[in-house]
This record gives sequence, C-alpha cells and structure tokens, in this order.
Amino acid sequence: MGKKTTLIPGGWVLVAILSLVFLEGCSKAYYDAMEKVGIHKRDILVDRVEDARDAQSEAQKQFKSALEQFGAVVQIENTDLKKAYDTLNAAYEDSEGAATKVSQRIDKVESVADDLFEEWEEELKLYKSADLRRASQRKLKNTQTRYREMLASMHRAEKSMTPVLSTFRDNVLFLKHNLNAQAIGALRSEFSTLKGEIDGLIKKMNSAIETSNQFIADIKQ
Repeated sequence: MGKKTTLIPGGWVLVAILSLVFLEGCSKAYYDAMEKVGIHKRDILVDRVEDARDAQSEAQKQFKSALEQFGAVVQIENTDLKKAYDTLNAAYEDSEGAATKVSQRIDKVESVADDLFEEWEEELKLYKSADLRRASQRKLKNTQTRYREMLASMHRAEKSMTPVLSTFRDNVLFLKHNLNAQAIGALRSEFSTLKGEIDGLIKKMNSAIETSNQFIADIKQ
C-alpha cells in the first residue's frame, strides 16, 4: 500500500479545519477554500483515491478475519451456540461496515473526478496556443482513460462484496434461528462456499489497489 498524501498543511488552527469539513458539503465553496491554500482538485482526487484504496485494504483484512472466525466457530465441537452466534453476527456487522465505507470512498472519488474533468474541459477553451491546447487535451484523455480503468476495478471489487455479505448474512440468520448442534453442522458445509467467495473478493480488491496505486503514481508525474 502506498504512502498516503496529507493535504492539510501544518499550522492550521482547528477552526479552519472544521470549516473545511463543513464546506465539503458544498463542493464549489469547498474547492474554492482549498484552492486558496494551494490545494487543487487534482490533489483532492489523489487524496480520495488513497482513501478508497485504504478502505479496500481495511475491508480485505476484515473479511479475512470474518472468515477465520466463521471457520473457528463451525469447526469447534460442543461450541457455545449463543457465543457462536454473537461472534459471527459481530463479524458480519463489521464486514458490512467495511463494505459501506468502501462504497462511500468510491463515491467521493467519482464526485471530485467528475468536477475535475469538467473544469479541465472548460479550461481548454481558454488556451490561445493551439499546440498547448492539444497537448493538454491529450493529457486529459489519457488521465480519463487511466481513471476509468481504475474506477472499473474499484467497482468490480465493490460488487464482489455483495454476494459475500449475502452468504454471510444467511448463515448468521440460520444460526440465530436454529441455536442447536445441527445448525453448526449445517454451517460447516457452507464454509467452503464462503471461503471461495472471499478468496475471489480479495483477488479483485488486490487488483483495485494495484490500479489505484498506478493511477496515483501517474497523476503525480
């Protein structure tokens, strides 16, 4: 995982930081305030891509942990059924929270990217030099292409969380409604299915993280 860029310059007072957080709800005011301290949409996009990448990395760890807990519960003989349910339900809720965070981070990436590319398109009209305009337009198209590839990878990883959560939720509900030894036995057969889904999810997330790191490196050049 790459090193995260810090956008907030040192020496800012707390009230200024809180003001920017508040302004983020209004994109134009937020961008204007950030530009006054030398932070532009391009910088914000990089920061949000890093946030999305980090959220995916955290989700990977959470889903791995949930799988380990699921495996531990179903493989132990004479397990405390109430405790088993509490453990799996907590793991499911943590996984659901991690998935929600990933989706929120991706939404933020899309929001600033749309604004950045719209501004870039508009500013192409301001060039007097045709050569410079063409050069900037080529760079815009290349950046958009790399961005679309990265976003598609992010969305593939995001979508792969849905079936995992559905399978996990089904098993947690089944255990809740059947707190008996037979329920644990039934869940053992589900473990391999869940493991396969999580293994596939992790591969897609690794791909998304790699494309995010490449996009960050490219846009910083």
